Amino acid sequence: MPIINRVADLQPEIMAWRRDLHAHPELMYDVHRTAGFVAERLKEFGCDEVVTGLGRTGVVGVIRGRKPASGEHKVIGLRADMDALPIEEETNLPYASKTPGKMHACGHDGHTSMLLGAAQYLAETRNFAGDAVVIFQPAEEGGAGAAAMIKDGLMDRFKIDQVYGMHNNPGMPVGSFALRPGPIMAAMDRISIQIEGKGGHAAYPHKTVDSVLVGSQLVMALQTIVSRTVNPLESAVLSICEFHAGHASNVIPATAELRGTVRTLNAEVRDLMEKRMNEVVNGVALQTGAKIVLDYDRGYPVVVNHRAETDMAVRVASEISGAEKVNIDMPPVMGAEDFAYMLEARPGAFIFCGNGDSAGLHHPAYNFNDDAIVYGTSYWVKLVETTLAA
Repeated sequence: MPIINRVADLQPEIMAWRRDLHAHPELMYDVHRTAGFVAERLKEFGCDEVVTGLGRTGVVGVIRGRKPASGEHKVIGLRADMDALPIEEETNLPYASKTPGKMHACGHDGHTSMLLGAAQYLAETRNFAGDAVVIFQPAEEGGAGAAAMIKDGLMDRFKIDQVYGMHNNPGMPVGSFALRPGPIMAAMDRISIQIEGKGGHAAYPHKTVDSVLVGSQLVMALQTIVSRTVNPLESAVLSICEFHAGHASNVIPATAELRGTVRTLNAEVRDLMEKRMNEVVNGVALQTGAKIVLDYDRGYPVVVNHRAETDMAVRVASEISGAEKVNIDMPPVMGAEDFAYMLEARPGAFIFCGNGDSAGLHHPAYNFNDDAIVYGTSYWVKLVETTLAA
């Protein structure tokens, strides 16, 4: 089945919402304007219940369909993220960000607008048996807004049985979808390493414990964990992204600090990475005489798609775009997503939709492709109507 005619009719309105949200980006949990915009639209659509302030600034709308003939009342949750990024926009679009240093560089404006469009359609038609719960989440970009909403009772309060998420993907053709069962996005851990040596004059290095040299040795040693400890058939990334030390060209600094990230796709490799990092840090400290402290901070878990719900997502996406445009075995992505928390709480699936030939995510020239709106919105609608068929 192609895109829904009514959704195509709604496309200009959904696009207008998207561009308004794009012009007014907000960060993390501070999405008060966006949340207010969403809540107002949901009330206009006639949602049976609109709840604000869940997970601090999250918004939830409940749309009730027909009473199931079987007597088994099912509830499906659909999630979109609302927050932007601390990036200066470089698109020069007429609807570019009006807030310096903030922009929707990940397409959350598009995600929010597509789910709003689906909510409008579902509230109009109610051609399903059970409840559709539309979830608008803050703080996906590093703030674990999904976990905050779950902690505030999202799943239990609305009796959600299964939950689905969607993200645009630059480089994939518009109208195409991609997903896989099992791990689809990586766990994301933050690492911070404090090095304490002994500073001194650059002309007399033998009288110092050079924190720059220690840090350099440590960076190289840490890279051997992935190449020589992790099974080559498994996936792991260890990237040191910051190295801070010193303030003068003739002074060996006493201290240095390294920061970075670790990405993995299963719990065993995650545990191995943390264990080996501690061992390598301790070994370099013993070798150099420096004091080294590793802070390994576990962040978002692995996004793991459930088999039955992934099969349902494939079925619906194939009806919208055709089976030839649905990649059912996409390679896992080493980026992270806090939808992982929702998939730990309930069975569900996370899918990617094509954004065409655009700049990459988190790039100052990125823009969500409005041509993708009809496909993403139709997917949400048909997912509800198929999952909650009378």
